[in-house]
Amino acid sequence: MEKLTKSQIDKAIALLKMPVDSKLVTHLNACVHCGLCAESCMYYQATKEDIYIPARKVELVASLYRRYCTLTGKVVPFLVNARELDEEMASEMIDMLFGGCTMCGRCVKHCSIGVDIAYIVHVGRRMLAAMGLVPKSLQSTVDTALKTGNNMGIPEEDFVDTIQWMEEELIDEYGKDACIPLNEQGKNILYTLNPREPKFFPLSISAMAKIFFAAKESWTISTNMYDVTNYGLFNGNNDQAGQIAKRLHDEVIQMQSQMLVLGECGHGSRANRWEAPNYLNQPYEFEVITVVELINRYIRSGRIKLDKSLNQELVTIHDPCNLVRNGGLLSEIRFTVKNAVSHYVEMTPHGVDNFCCGGGGGQLTMSEYNERRLLSGKIKADQIQATGAKVVITPCHNCVDQISQLNQIYKLGIKIKTIAEIVADALVLTGY
Repeated sequence: MEKLTKSQIDKAIALLKMPVDSKLVTHLNACVHCGLCAESCMYYQATKEDIYIPARKVELVASLYRRYCTLTGKVVPFLVNARELDEEMASEMIDMLFGGCTMCGRCVKHCSIGVDIAYIVHVGRRMLAAMGLVPKSLQSTVDTALKTGNNMGIPEEDFVDTIQWMEEELIDEYGKDACIPLNEQGKNILYTLNPREPKFFPLSISAMAKIFFAAKESWTISTNMYDVTNYGLFNGNNDQAGQIAKRLHDEVIQMQSQMLVLGECGHGSRANRWEAPNYLNQPYEFEVITVVELINRYIRSGRIKLDKSLNQELVTIHDPCNLVRNGGLLSEIRFTVKNAVSHYVEMTPHGVDNFCCGGGGGQLTMSEYNERRLLSGKIKADQIQATGAKVVITPCHNCVDQISQLNQIYKLGIKIKTIAEIVADALVLTGY
């Protein structure tokens, strides 16, 4: 690493000083270093190395706070383990806060004091972002989204070709009304996708189109801004996160839609539903919901009908951290699955206590940490294998990607499906 400049250090420390962040100070001072958080972390469980204990990550940021924001730390830093922000410290922070944490929040649920460790890690990432020290692979994903409108840089022509191909297959099956409308103003719903869908998982798009068709929904996709993801949530640059969020917000207004429906992406749902109003410093003028909640509305209201006997294989659910532990959709996901499959079994543990799959926090974009990511994911692989399930359902494409890799490496022999896919498989479509 090149030598840090005074300007870099000042920008990072400013995040600890101005304005005074009472939440940060409270949580930094609350940690009692009891170590109970250790067993909650998949990185520690996978490696048994003390550096991965969540409290150690808290201490990285806390030691800087003591050094630059307390009198004792400024005068006699060695007495309170107050550390300088230098190249060694910055390298340690990058490795631990970016490469050794998905910010899944499981440690927060297990903390005896209630320290928001994930929040502190995010502050540490913000400090690194202020110094221009975000891992290049993660930052390039954000840069691509800012430049092209989607994090994979898919050209509009390629995107349209994929949509038209999926639409042709739908029309062959259900008739000319089974379309995938693009850029149609005044529709009730503006629907968003994870760019991995048109790139690698187009059947997910087709599955949701079938559901919209069955529900007789008024909907559209914008070719200008359809990306539900926002990796600004992970790189620590709130300004960039805000730019991405504003583009999607403005597209809903431009398209004159009444509802923004967030596709199956855990962090995208969190970034756009819960964090974006903070980035934008304003409430939304339209309704914002996840596709899981929308499908449940269709089921409850009778707008779509399902026959669970069409899905006979044993199913288990992987709970995405940002949708369940941090998003409150535990019962919503299970309502859908219970209505769409004949047999399902829970992982142990599951729900708010479920282990992260290892793909969150931007980990899938940071190739330099692939080995560590897949090693930590063995806990999830073991969880899945213990259920005996043949199908894993998860409403998040980052989770789909990570579990797909775990499936190959640990030879699980499973199928991975999204909520839309399992629901589409159970749809009862008559009279078409």
